[in-house]
Amino acid sequence: MNNSHLIVLTGYSGAGKSTASKALEDLGYYTVDNMPLSLVEKFVQVVFDYNSEIQKIALVIDARSKDIPKITEVVKFLKSKYYAEVIFLDATEDILVRRYKETRRKHPLGDNLLDSIRLEKKLMEEIKELADIIIDTSSMTVHDLTKLFDEKFREMDSSKMSITIQSFGFKYGIPQDSDMVIDVRFLKNPHFVDELRGKTGLEKDVYDYVFSDERCKLFLKKLKALLEFLIPNYVKEGKKFFTLSIGCTGGKHRSVALTQFIGEYLKKRYDNKVYIKHRDIERG
Repeated sequence: MNNSHLIVLTGYSGAGKSTASKALEDLGYYTVDNMPLSLVEKFVQVVFDYNSEIQKIALVIDARSKDIPKITEVVKFLKSKYYAEVIFLDATEDILVRRYKETRRKHPLGDNLLDSIRLEKKLMEEIKELADIIIDTSSMTVHDLTKLFDEKFREMDSSKMSITIQSFGFKYGIPQDSDMVIDVRFLKNPHFVDELRGKTGLEKDVYDYVFSDERCKLFLKKLKALLEFLIPNYVKEGKKFFTLSIGCTGGKHRSVALTQFIGEYLKKRYDNKVYIKHRDIERG
């Protein structure tokens, strides 16, 4: 299975697994939703171990199977034997409630919607810990989620790693898909300069203000050295995705300027897909 790739798509009911599985199917993955757990091992073995023409599989496995210990066992097996990439779709409780009310669907774990959502979150804790990638879909539309999967999995090359550099605001929470989080709140804050407060780190005067801090230059020198060590070793180890999240208080000034700088630097430095995102830049 040298050129094969296996994805286990899991997460909470209502978090977007149907949308994500359709996106993976459009990218050439043979997608199977809610296969009986007793058949999973044999199915993957037949496909990958007997020279099947199918090279990419996405298995949707979640709480509908009811047997959480068995789900955990199956996911661990797929990770150890077939190097499965486990993607967990997350969302906040209020968002899940809203989505279910909009679709008028019944939750697979019971009639009481809120109790079922809370039970599922508790049951899925161990499976969430097995995830290689956690995607919080709370603020995403169907189109946002589809685009994200298209960016991450299109033309996947096993010799390359997809790198995402994203800015965020700590007051809105740390991005759950982070592999590494950097706090840049030690730098002087443009928020306290009247003429800069309403602007973003993408604008030159804010960018220049952030970089005028002598500590910024020293910090970037050390961060670049760290990334130059880590990235080749991650690629060598076979890591497919790396997400670096850079945060300041509101995710509008300092983190945006530094994310833009590091992202552009990595685009020039490495032959990898590098994505630059600013999660909270519009929040004010």
